[in-house]
Amino acid sequence: MSTLFHIIIAILIAQFLLETFLDYLNARRYADPVPEELNDVFDIQEYQKSQAYKKTRYRFGLVSSAFSLVLTLGFLIFGGFEWIDNIVRSITGNVKGMALLFFGIIMIGSDIITTPFSYYSTFVIEEKFGFNKTSRKLFFIDKLKGWLMSGILGGGILAAIMVFYKVAGSNFWIHAWGIITVFTLFMNLFYSRLIVPLFNKQTPLETGSLKSKIEAYAKKVGFELQNIFVIDGSKRSTKANAYFSGFGKEKRVTLYDTLINDLEEDEIVAVLAHEVGHYKRKHILFNLVASIVTTGLTLYILSLFINNPDISLAIGVTRPSFHAALIGFGILYRPISELTGLIMNYLSRKFEYQADDYAKNTFGAEPLITSLKKLSKNSLSNLTPHPAYVFMHYSHPPLIQRIKNLRA
Repeated sequence: MSTLFHIIIAILIAQFLLETFLDYLNARRYADPVPEELNDVFDIQEYQKSQAYKKTRYRFGLVSSAFSLVLTLGFLIFGGFEWIDNIVRSITGNVKGMALLFFGIIMIGSDIITTPFSYYSTFVIEEKFGFNKTSRKLFFIDKLKGWLMSGILGGGILAAIMVFYKVAGSNFWIHAWGIITVFTLFMNLFYSRLIVPLFNKQTPLETGSLKSKIEAYAKKVGFELQNIFVIDGSKRSTKANAYFSGFGKEKRVTLYDTLINDLEEDEIVAVLAHEVGHYKRKHILFNLVASIVTTGLTLYILSLFINNPDISLAIGVTRPSFHAALIGFGILYRPISELTGLIMNYLSRKFEYQADDYAKNTFGAEPLITSLKKLSKNSLSNLTPHPAYVFMHYSHPPLIQRIKNLRA
């Protein structure tokens, strides 16, 4: 077996061991004393429930990640990718057709194999702790819609990249970068209008006290806001959220109905003020540009390796191809992806502090603090995460640090 094959195996195992160690460190802190500033988040019974939830999810995560590793290693060692490659070659000789079938079989096959885990997570764990509101029918409909969306959008982009690869050779990455950039911008503008309605119902926020307060705040800070929508998140989960999307006339704020049910009106406006802070501080624009630049870098590196037959051979495929090399490259690129992810998480945590400061200065610290506490309580969040786990995985600072910053 080739050196690249052993490097791929080493990357997969090293990543699993690192993640498992971080999860272990984090789990050891589940029973740590709650910081004094957070004593009012949980009562004793709720805190015990929170600990039980975290421990259950930790054990489940160990089993599911171990299964995923064994499945991937087994596929590599016993020629799973070669088997799928032979199947698609027996169906079509068209290069684009082979690539689309290859990735389609892997995507749908992988999802079917792991469906018992997602089913157990939703209907056993989330159900046990009172979060799940998804029906079994909706669960499977969501899966079918997800497959369809992946096939249309992912398949379309892959087909376009294959055309560019055939026409432009090693310079295909420039054209691929262009079309992915256009797609990214389009999705940022129209995601809420075109994609969200396929899964959720969105309705304009009703005229009333809350809408008046939101509009008054938006006017105060010079934030043009015409679209405020409520999304029926409660049909899947009791967990609450809010998000900002789009630019210009497509700019909109979306509030989960669970958020409206869980928080007071001033707390909701404070959460909105935080989201406006992201927009005003140009965090959304920065993240968009960073995503586009990272995509370009990835595609450029891909163009340097895609024609190397050793990449295909490294995953056990005997006839080198674009689609096989893409799989091998995806695994080999993981260390770089982890590094860029660390950088983006670090910046994201900085941005969260800045957005909190904006909300504090333009609306008030206490309504945001009480909203963060309620949201943490209702989602049974971890109040004592390990610093190493935060560094590697958190895009938001831990609750205690956000509160200290808001009260500074």
